[in-house]
Amino acid sequence: MAEVKARLDRGEKVRLLDVREPHELAICRIEGAEHIPMMQLFLGMKAPAAAPDGEIVVFCHLGMRSFEAAAYLRSRGFPNARSLAGGIDAWATEIDPSVPRY
Repeated sequence: MAEVKARLDRGEKVRLLDVREPHELAICRIEGAEHIPMMQLFLGMKAPAAAPDGEIVVFCHLGMRSFEAAAYLRSRGFPNARSLAGGIDAWATEIDPSVPRY
């Protein structure tokens, strides 16, 4: 997680994919993250804007849904998809305390 933050701070292009539901997004967000609710992703209704060979860091509330979503993306041709351990809740406690927790 700290590595992702450090890369963002250096201005590196890190693709963040938020798979939470819209009501969760209304509570808090990580600026610059693409939002695709997990079921829309799984049903093929939306796909990440990232190039298939690019890195995608997927996150949710606590990290469980994003773990599944990253595995799903890897099985669909995005080999560099990975989950942000602990989700946005860990981000709020470890990286950016201005992010509201729920």
